[in-house]
Formats: sequence, C-alpha cells, structure tokens
Amino acid sequence: MKTVVEAKNISFKYDVVPVLEDANLTVYEGDFMGIVGPNGSAKSTLIKLLLGLLKPQQGEIYLMDKSLQNFKEWHSIGYISQKVKGFNNSFPATVEEIVAANLYKEMGVFKFIRAKHREKIDEVLDIVGMTDYKKRLIGSLSGGQQQRIFIARTLISNPQIIFMDEPLVGVDLESEERFYRLMEKLNKDLGITLIMVSHDIGVITERTNRVACVGKRQVFVHDSKTFNNEEYIKSVYGDKIKLLHHRH
Repeated sequence: MKTVVEAKNISFKYDVVPVLEDANLTVYEGDFMGIVGPNGSAKSTLIKLLLGLLKPQQGEIYLMDKSLQNFKEWHSIGYISQKVKGFNNSFPATVEEIVAANLYKEMGVFKFIRAKHREKIDEVLDIVGMTDYKKRLIGSLSGGQQQRIFIARTLISNPQIIFMDEPLVGVDLESEERFYRLMEKLNKDLGITLIMVSHDIGVITERTNRVACVGKRQVFVHDSKTFNNEEYIKSVYGDKIKLLHHRH
C-alpha cells in the first residue's frame, strides 16, 4: 500500500505542556481514517501538524513521500477546519462565488468567472448534490447545506487527500447521514483519501476503515472492524462510563 501521510516520532508542546511525545502515524492511499480521543488529547493539534500549520519540536512529517518542508503540491490537499462552523451567515456571497474562491489563481487579474470555471463549479456542486443552489446566498442555507458547499469548494482543486476537523458538530442527523454517504462516494468512487477528526466514536468507527486514537501523548492506530469501542471508552474515561449504542 502506498503511504500518503506519515508522521515519524513527532513531539509537540504548547509552552511547557507536552501534548504529543514521540508519536507516529501512517495513512495509506485510499484510507478513510477517523481520529478520535477525549477533549484536549491533541486531535486537532495532530491535524494541524500534518498540514504544517503547527511545527513539531521533534520528528518528521511527510506528505506524498515528501518532507513537509519540501512539499509544494498544496492544491492536492483539502482542509475543512472547525472555522467553517463559525461562518458569517450575513456574508453577501452566492454559492457559486464561495466555490469559485478556490479558483482565483486560475481566473487572472480581474477574477472573472469564465465558462470553463462554471463547468468546474457545476461539476463539484453536482458531486455534493447542490447544483440547484448555485445562485443562492450562502447565508440562506442550512448548516448541513453550507457544509456540502465547503466540501465542493475543497473538491474544485482536485485534492488527493482531504483533512477534516470535526465537520459534523452542530449538524442534524439527516445531514450527518447525507454527509457520510458523500464521504463514501468521495472515498470509494473518486479515490480520495480522507482523514477526519470526530467526537462520535461509535459512528466514526463504523464508517471508516482505520481509526487513530489520540491520548496519553501517543497515537494508536486500529483497524475499524476489530476496534472495540467499549474497551477504548473504559480505558479513557474509566469503568463507570456506560457506552450507549445507536444507529442513524
């Protein structure tokens, strides 16, 4: 299997507080990897380290066989951050304009949306099932609909890997189910490697093929099919915690 993301012996601390120590992670091409862990366990920190938004005090990170310092193909990397949930709904932009924002380098000096750009916009909106909303203001859409628009904006640059930092917080169950169907399409049909931080251990382990557990300053990777949710919950939160099983 081809390795597309690799962290080797990374350590990171905020001021004098260590959150990762000599941690390792390998992501293979075609993976849908979930990243789980208790609050404050460095899940989001790990994502930011892999993207170069933070720099480890120790260790090396590689994207597509290139060290992070030498990696230049950022168009092939998508990132949906937690900031999407705090998007300003009064922002006066249409869905088409939001998606087109990732094409600005191709638009030339005057930033006109040309016919070739509209074709790409229509293509990614069709993938996420939002074609009919192209002329709508982004602020008029529901949280789940906005989420799909930001995924479309990420897709327009043809990424090979998409990182997501808790994209389902505040999203209703129907939108969550629609989201996972879309992720399956991106992963299985388009071959995009997905790496997603989630707080919902029960659901993410059912939807992914591998799960990385962040805790005790380490990263432990498991096959989702053999991952024991109850044992993990008890190891993190103690024996008094009871796991509630549910399906959407």
